[in-house]
Amino acid sequence: MLTLPSIPSLAHEAQALARARQDTLTKPPGSLGRLEELSIQLAAITGQSRPSVARKAVIVMAGDHGVTAEGVSAYPAEVTPQMVLNFLRGGAAINVLARQAGARVVVVDIGVAADIESMDTLHATSLRKRKIACGTQNMARGPAMTRAQAEAAITEGMEVVNAEIAGGLDLVGTGDMGIGNTTPSAAIVAAFTGVPVAQVTGRGTGVDDAGLARKIAVIERALAVNRPDPRDAVDVLSKVGGLEIAGLVGVILGAAAHRIPVVIDGFISGAAALAAAELAPGVKPYLIASHQSVEIGHRVVLERLGLRALLDFNLRLGEGTGAALAFHLVEAAARILNEMATFAEAGVSGKDEG
Repeated sequence: MLTLPSIPSLAHEAQALARARQDTLTKPPGSLGRLEELSIQLAAITGQSRPSVARKAVIVMAGDHGVTAEGVSAYPAEVTPQMVLNFLRGGAAINVLARQAGARVVVVDIGVAADIESMDTLHATSLRKRKIACGTQNMARGPAMTRAQAEAAITEGMEVVNAEIAGGLDLVGTGDMGIGNTTPSAAIVAAFTGVPVAQVTGRGTGVDDAGLARKIAVIERALAVNRPDPRDAVDVLSKVGGLEIAGLVGVILGAAAHRIPVVIDGFISGAAALAAAELAPGVKPYLIASHQSVEIGHRVVLERLGLRALLDFNLRLGEGTGAALAFHLVEAAARILNEMATFAEAGVSGKDEG
């Protein structure tokens, strides 16, 4: 049985103090736009009127998908474990961007259909081994996983982020790896929102027109076969979701429970955030949307969550790359609030009220 953590309310006193300080900094009020809004949100989330986001991590959940048998991806499933090893060796885009942002990358095998340790014993030592199953089943022919597996994946995600918090964490980003995972993500979004599948399904790894049509048909068939209940987020995750997506749901819930801001990446992370918000609506104010993905369903996700992306760079890689890029802006917001002088501190004349 899944036990959901308690999500605390926003800290309104810290929020008010941060807003008041912003209004006294050496600039016209509001002139730093969304950086000011971000800093006030950070204060409300953390309960600190002068928040710090120095300790940062991107948690990358990895899992395989049985639905790849339907030809929904331009890449073979074997790429999932190969890319996990690339993460562990430090050679992927997320490693580069996380290093630049001063963030650690936490790689979690929650459902990869391979023994990664046997592929590279040396580098696999840093892998977080939380495998629930060797990938999901083919959701076009039945449930992707059992309800117990979906609940276990959520729980593992919470435990992973709790361990990172215990080691020191101020800001977390969500990342994913799983060939074929835009397919369950689109199914999740369609199930929760009721938006037609064709309006939330993109090209993922770059399928051609025929591949996109096939992908849409597969998702429509999966929804018809499984009939996920949009009022029951775990039912949706188990029937048309993915293990790494459910794991990210746990990361989001666990971080919010500890007042840690969550920077969500693109479409897959967005689907996880949507499921997390269905389970616990109180997580929504803890979310920061890093970017607007090229995947068409991501816009639907952000609208449903009431979020506005910080960046629009035509990204569609996943891995947490958008989150790592947004870390720079989130840290800039915190530093402006903490390090910029007030009019009184700087001896600068304020606005002339006369």
